Amino acid sequence: MRCKSVSRDCRPAGGGRGLFLEIRERGYLGSRQVVRKHLAVLRAGTAEPVRPDILSPRKITSWIMRPRDTLTDSKEERLLQIRLACPDITQACDLARAFADLVRHQRGYLLREWIRQAEQDAPKPMSGFAGFLRRDLDAVTGLTWPWSSGVVEGHVNRVKTLKRAMYGRASFELLRARILTQP
Repeated sequence: MRCKSVSRDCRPAGGGRGLFLEIRERGYLGSRQVVRKHLAVLRAGTAEPVRPDILSPRKITSWIMRPRDTLTDSKEERLLQIRLACPDITQACDLARAFADLVRHQRGYLLREWIRQAEQDAPKPMSGFAGFLRRDLDAVTGLTWPWSSGVVEGHVNRVKTLKRAMYGRASFELLRARILTQP
């Protein structure tokens, strides 16, 4: 179906212009040149295949470290697909969840067993992590104790904030008075 006059507006709807007009009606905001270049690549057969969404390691790690009941069904399904694709990730995932459970529920008495299992069965990065934990076992076990130094750290931060706010403006006596009078 050709027009008698040769003009760009008379080309068949299946060409690049027709495609551009069609996708513009659907909300495309780009230029006609971008569509033309993309069609040229497709016609030449050099276009790369469309890849599925590739998740970042950070996102996968966040799914692993969350309690299972907080994940949506779709995220749980994606994590299962990732675990099935790679046995190393499956081992690392199981060990990471076990470690998070130890810390979350303050079960420091199970830490030595977790370290032994991680050093034997885990992929190299996880076994290296377990080795570092073994070197400083007393400090790591302290994370699972029922008491915390958080209150003391809060007071230290408050004192530092007051000190910075008064830097070079007042004497030590005024700083001491502000620290002792505030709760």
